[in-house]
Amino acid sequence: MSTTDRIDSYSKENALQHEALIDSFTPERYAQFAKYLPADARKILDVGCAEGRGGVALKEIRPDIELGGLDCVAERLTALPAAYTSNVHGLTTSIPADDLTYDAIVAGEFLEHLYPSDVDPTLCEFQRILKVGGHLMMTTPNPNSLKMRWNKGSVLGASHLTQHYPKLLKQRMMMHGFNHVRLLGSGKAIRKFGDRFPCLSIYGSFLIIGQKR
Repeated sequence: MSTTDRIDSYSKENALQHEALIDSFTPERYAQFAKYLPADARKILDVGCAEGRGGVALKEIRPDIELGGLDCVAERLTALPAAYTSNVHGLTTSIPADDLTYDAIVAGEFLEHLYPSDVDPTLCEFQRILKVGGHLMMTTPNPNSLKMRWNKGSVLGASHLTQHYPKLLKQRMMMHGFNHVRLLGSGKAIRKFGDRFPCLSIYGSFLIIGQKR
């Protein structure tokens, strides 16, 4: 499949994500990113930035950063707010950016929207464009959540093309050269429990953080 065809395919999948564009938790998700963003991180890439609601929240907390957005839907990039100083149109399997470009990458509820064959190439690209010492921060739905298991549900469906179990994703990131990989709770449960409750299964999503060392 050509890059153009792949972008078209992902754009069609993105069209199914109506709820993501109005998700009330998005600003809180990016506030959580800000909480763990190193103080000296300046150049940040927001992957799957959509219309930039998360980036606006991040920039409000960290006005010192230079924020770029990456998305496969060109129309979203042209509509990005002033919080974004640059944008990148393309796929995460072949990011049009130089090696060692970014201090940090944030990706809120993005990874589950990738085809299975694109997950590892994406992690490789994240590793490539991060500076040494840079951080990768991602949130993704938690297949092990109590609510999911109680309802016998699945992360898969609609535009969710993959699901990622916390410990396995941690292993996967380590295989791609990320160190000091941490797992924290995310999603609306952090409003009540914070993000460090010892039982990760109470969270509908989880945050994973790794460092390129």
